[in-house]
Amino acid sequence: ETRGADDSTALLLFHAGSRTPKAVPLALVARLEEFDRGAIESSDGHPVVQYRGELMPLISIDGGQLPEGDGRVQVIVFSDRNRSMGLLVDEILDIVDQRLNIEISGHGPGIIGSAVIATKTTDIIDASHYLTQAFADWFSSEATASDDGQRRLLLVEDSAFFRNMLSPLLSTAGYDVTMVASGDEALELLESGTKFDIIVSDIEMPGKSGFELAKACRSDDRWKDTPIVALSSYGSPEHLKRGREAGFTDYVTKYDREALLAALSQSLSIAGDAA
Repeated sequence: ETRGADDSTALLLFHAGSRTPKAVPLALVARLEEFDRGAIESSDGHPVVQYRGELMPLISIDGGQLPEGDGRVQVIVFSDRNRSMGLLVDEILDIVDQRLNIEISGHGPGIIGSAVIATKTTDIIDASHYLTQAFADWFSSEATASDDGQRRLLLVEDSAFFRNMLSPLLSTAGYDVTMVASGDEALELLESGTKFDIIVSDIEMPGKSGFELAKACRSDDRWKDTPIVALSSYGSPEHLKRGREAGFTDYVTKYDREALLAALSQSLSIAGDAA
């Protein structure tokens, strides 16, 4: 199946470090903030600001110092659990909702690739690159792994962009993530005897679709009880019904981070109860 024209993503557009517009998926952004320059302090040579009772590191796109100018600085805040990081930007431009077609693969640290957004060539930033600059252990799962060890998760997604965005989120939640780019690769892994606690699969992929992958898993005694969560741009009743019939345990739309994590937790809980 090919992706439909409504396969759109909400993106936050901004300027930082250069005049080339930059974008980050809006669903990854916790808040937009402004701080007085006088409130910015230094910790171990790096800028920080007191934020919600904690010291929040401020990271610049180009590794430099604070943007030029007086008055206040604009910051994109990323948060997870009890930690926050602020990405310094020169200017917030807009929020757009459009289909994302990354035409050039990543060409530098912190950049996933480029796409034409709102008629302009725009760099799509890799948020995980900046998060680990603020906290080297941001994606460490030691504190979030379940008592009986990490859950092994297979992420099946043909888009490198979505793999790069979802993998850090899933790792943060305590999952041991393995990524493949197609349903055929997923079946090869499973056929080789690799075991996973749960599978997250895109629906619309070249070659074997997510629906076909789910059916193949359900028809094999070794994998028939493994929870499979569908990840798709579509949330229509028809797609939900088809997903259930194919054997998906749950069905969430892309970029609904909270729904995805909730679906994973619930699916694993149900599988555990049934075991």
